Amino acid sequence: MPPSDPQCPPLTLIDPSASHGPSSTPIAPPQLSSRYGPVLSLRLGSEQAVVVSGVAALRELLVTRGDEFTSRGHFAIGEKQSADLGLFMSNGATWISMRRFALTALRDAGMGSRRAEEMAMEEAAELIRELEKGGTAVQDPSELLSAAVGNVALRLLCGCRFPYGDSGYRDALRCMAENLRIESSAAGKLYNALPALLDPLPGAHRRFFRNNARVRRFLDGVIAGGGEKSGETPRDFVSAFRRKMEEAAPGSPFTAANLQVSAFDLFLAGTETTSMALRYGMMAALREPAVMERVQEELDRVVGSERPPSLRDRPALPYTDAVIHEVQRHLDLIPLGFVRSVTRDTPFRGYIIPKGSTIYPLLSSALKDPHYFPNPERFDPQHFLDSEGKFRRCEAFMPFSAGRRMCLGEPLARTQIFIFITALLQRFRLCPPPGEEPPELRPDIGGITNIPPALRLRFCPR
Repeated sequence: MPPSDPQCPPLTLIDPSASHGPSSTPIAPPQLSSRYGPVLSLRLGSEQAVVVSGVAALRELLVTRGDEFTSRGHFAIGEKQSADLGLFMSNGATWISMRRFALTALRDAGMGSRRAEEMAMEEAAELIRELEKGGTAVQDPSELLSAAVGNVALRLLCGCRFPYGDSGYRDALRCMAENLRIESSAAGKLYNALPALLDPLPGAHRRFFRNNARVRRFLDGVIAGGGEKSGETPRDFVSAFRRKMEEAAPGSPFTAANLQVSAFDLFLAGTETTSMALRYGMMAALREPAVMERVQEELDRVVGSERPPSLRDRPALPYTDAVIHEVQRHLDLIPLGFVRSVTRDTPFRGYIIPKGSTIYPLLSSALKDPHYFPNPERFDPQHFLDSEGKFRRCEAFMPFSAGRRMCLGEPLARTQIFIFITALLQRFRLCPPPGEEPPELRPDIGGITNIPPALRLRFCPR
């Protein structure tokens, strides 16, 4: 389609599989961006994709002009499950209503307040008690981390928590963890490119949908038994949603189906992404014992051992804060960002992005930008410290994306990552199994999500 502005040419398609020089190796989006600039267009199967990279271009896309780019892009494996409901894949009026409601309901439930912090501190204490049962034996804490983080999310959702050994709860957590790996696998990527072709065929996508159904059955039971009684002031998401359902006019998005999808979105986003960041933090402690020791020295000096760390300690813990930020930066959890699209031909940085294009905001290009983070592939907390050792904020730090469609649970994630990491390092020295080298600081699977490997370590009392 010709551009509506003669000064803005349409984007030129680049074939990422074509040879670009003496090597015939396909070039990845970050390499293409360094060659062609911050806005480029790729053909991915039948889809025209636009990749936006670099801090300035990303901030223009997500923040300055965020209203023009709020539509969720094509993501077949998510669309099949959400049917334009919920918080993650919905668009238009439904998304606006649900986003506005969720921000208010979660804030009233305690997200971003002392109440959520207390929930995280209580769950961290419970997690430490569970880990202590294993003594100094080698453990993989991945499922326990997910259970602890998930309980905080469930308390905000419906005011309940589950024992770590509850079989239904653990099954739901395992299903979510497996699905994130399927999404980022070759099979998941292929399904997203060719859903109509693969839908009737056997494959990993079938297991993905079965797992989702099991998680939804678990949440249906939680929703049915959770929430406060009618007539009380809602103190969790489910109660507030039910109140809106009672008041809703015909055609309102506040339906039982939307409650189910929204609860699923919040539970998934509030559990697995945070627990993966915690796992990566443990990997960093194993790989960089000098960093762990410096964090523990700072905790001993500021907090001591008589009380647990809290958010009020954060300003006095600049090195610890820098380490936590570096964990999230180096993990680069969602490297391609969450896909966006445009509903009309849209000028952007001298080009026309055609209507219906899928837009990938390449968050990795900001988190690994050498202008902001010298030697970005290296794990280095100094990236977030100034010359005087004070914590330094950085505009390139956007692991939760930015703008109107940034991660809804960012305040909760930030609280939990800080509370859990500081509580664990206050209590334990993390040690690799005898005779084993600490794991390399790199994902086990990279794709839509960079997923850390399973952990093997010992929790040695300090």
